[in-house]
Amino acid sequence: MPKKRSGGGLSPTQQAAKFLGVSVLAGALLAGIALPAVGALGLATKGSVESFDELPANLKTPPLSQRTTILDAEGGQIATVYSRDRTVVDLKNISPYMQKAIIAIEDSRFYEHGAVDPKGVLRALNQNVQSSGVSQGASTLTQQLVKNVAVEEAGDDPTKVAQATQQTIGRKIKELKYAIQLEEELSKKKILENYLNITFFGEQAYGVEAASQRYFSTHAKDLTLPQAALLAGLVQSPSHYDPVNSPQEATKRRNTVLKRMAEVGDISTAAAAAAQKAPLGLKVKEPKNGCITAVKGASFFCKYVERVFLSDPVFGKTKEERAKVWNRGGLTIRTTLQPQAQKSVQDSLKDHVYKSDKVAAAATLVEPGTGKILGMGQSKPYGYGKNETEYNYSVNSSMGGSNYGFPTGSTFKPFVAAAALEEGRPANQQYSSPYQMEYPSPVQTCGSKPWVNTNSEKLENESESEKGPFQLKKAMELSVNTYFVQMISDIGLCPVVKMTDALDVVQGNGDKLPEVPAIALGSKGISPLTMATAYAAFASRGMYCTPIAIESITQKVGEQQKSLAVPKSTCSRAMSEKTADTVNTLLSGVVDSGTGQQAGLSGRANAGKTGTTDSRKNAWFVGYTPNLAGAVWVGSATQKVEMTNISIGGVYHAQVYGGDTPGPIWRDAMTGALAGREAPSFNLVNIPNPPAKDRGDGDSNNDGDNGDNNAATGGDDGGFLSGLLTNGGSTNGGNSTNGSDGGTFFQGQTNGNGNGNGGGRG
Repeated sequence: MPKKRSGGGLSPTQQAAKFLGVSVLAGALLAGIALPAVGALGLATKGSVESFDELPANLKTPPLSQRTTILDAEGGQIATVYSRDRTVVDLKNISPYMQKAIIAIEDSRFYEHGAVDPKGVLRALNQNVQSSGVSQGASTLTQQLVKNVAVEEAGDDPTKVAQATQQTIGRKIKELKYAIQLEEELSKKKILENYLNITFFGEQAYGVEAASQRYFSTHAKDLTLPQAALLAGLVQSPSHYDPVNSPQEATKRRNTVLKRMAEVGDISTAAAAAAQKAPLGLKVKEPKNGCITAVKGASFFCKYVERVFLSDPVFGKTKEERAKVWNRGGLTIRTTLQPQAQKSVQDSLKDHVYKSDKVAAAATLVEPGTGKILGMGQSKPYGYGKNETEYNYSVNSSMGGSNYGFPTGSTFKPFVAAAALEEGRPANQQYSSPYQMEYPSPVQTCGSKPWVNTNSEKLENESESEKGPFQLKKAMELSVNTYFVQMISDIGLCPVVKMTDALDVVQGNGDKLPEVPAIALGSKGISPLTMATAYAAFASRGMYCTPIAIESITQKVGEQQKSLAVPKSTCSRAMSEKTADTVNTLLSGVVDSGTGQQAGLSGRANAGKTGTTDSRKNAWFVGYTPNLAGAVWVGSATQKVEMTNISIGGVYHAQVYGGDTPGPIWRDAMTGALAGREAPSFNLVNIPNPPAKDRGDGDSNNDGDNGDNNAATGGDDGGFLSGLLTNGGSTNGGNSTNGSDGGTFFQGQTNGNGNGNGGGRG
């Protein structure tokens, strides 16, 4: 049963009547405001108590908003985020000096009165009459606590905040009734504890612990007498007495508090005098709020975690519900980010691409079989200044990424190969693969209407020496465009769509990929996270797992910690083990002898694919080991930069290829991330070589064993001019306008029906 507080033994109704009577006699002055005549409230003398009793008695006490801490997978702090910087502490962890100082200056009779202090009202009246103004208020700490609760409940809604602080007698009457309720239900010490934790102390600091850290870089339990007096003095007007910007005013106010503490007997006159002579002794700690302060280059990952929280229904049915939980804070979020992997990603990006370069790079590492995001970073730091960006190039636009993702070039071709293998095509499937050809027509789609090349548009390979016939292994190593378009013509578009659906491969804006043959050439924009997660399915022998960034969340509610449900990775079979094993064998050839040799890892089974788009506006490497997958993109976010005759990371490139720029970034990031970890092997399959007369090698340096074509050592993957039309792509259905720079992607553009790439990258 709640312990009854001191209040002269009066009932709540009697307290209200006494309060109202004192207010009338005092000229209707209460809590530092001049109140209108009682009649204006509608509380006539006889009916005042009855109207008071009709007010709702239940005070909604919201959990205090606190800072949220985001941790990596090993418990290291990545960042703290908050709408209000507050750390709730018990009264025992608040300096006795602080407790005495706040009572002395704000409510010296706190332990003697109930919800209202009639003597305080009269004292305020006398003081205000003498000063011919409103110089002193009479609200008790309990009443102030009630007002702060209303402000807390209002959150960031300016209308609700105004209502919670409006200077009207109606609000003051409600405040009184709620104050009486608190005095009936809580002990004085608990009221004091709540007050010190909710009050605003200026400089973004809510509550005494945050204020202690902000001004003195210490804990509330360690505050000295002068420090406590300074903080207690701030409550009346945090901006006016701000010690950072107004040290003289702050000193005067601190000394007033010290004098008052001596007057009420909390400290001796000598102690007050000594403390008044002390310097302010500020040791200001700049607030570190938000993902922009994240360590290890994890700002973009931090924002991704925030986006996940605000968008996933597991945290609330509506956007508003999720935002309320996030803003309330008090969360400890343990993420999947692996410190070693994250450091390796950032180190590699820093080594290979400067933040001042004309282009940017983004890299994401994902664990096969779990979907855990282990590393995520980019060359341009998070921020709003020069050579900084708030866009996360690794993710889809809905999660803070670019509007459309980035064209992937030939890194899309393994999806076509996987679809064909699932359809029963042999691993040594052969097509004529000429240097140049018209898009085959018609090509079956998932619907009843086939795709038709109405304008007889053509595509070609990177080099005239690349002409078939080719089998799948060699076509993958050399990234032969005509081969994969013929493969799509053979199996139809629907198997490819089914494969990309199973791997959650969508465009950066969330749209499904179009059913056009040009998708074989990576003509549409996709995010690095999407690509890394899809390739991870090859590494895990056909099991696709949705990406996750959060391992667990606990929330502080009062003095208790409770666990929140978090999104789980959903794993499903995207392809057979045999298909995945075959793709792994094919892509191992790419890093062994094909376009990705510069990306290959030493001492580990690894596989991957290069990609370069038309005009060299994008270069990719996506690869994996059995226990880690990663995607690296290099290019211009606005798609305005053609990566020819360009310096990136201090290295000059006549032409950028997927193998020579993103490839080494991937290699170094993976090497560091995997250091000290096991090195499992793939389950490779035997892919028979074709007869010598059918190999169709593009140069005379064939070694006769593995079909190594050394003409491809430069890392070209057929991305440059892949699918470039003889008409320059001018008939792309009127869909070629780039969303940000008016440019055009030529890769894979098809007919005038708008089935081609069409640009639109922003």
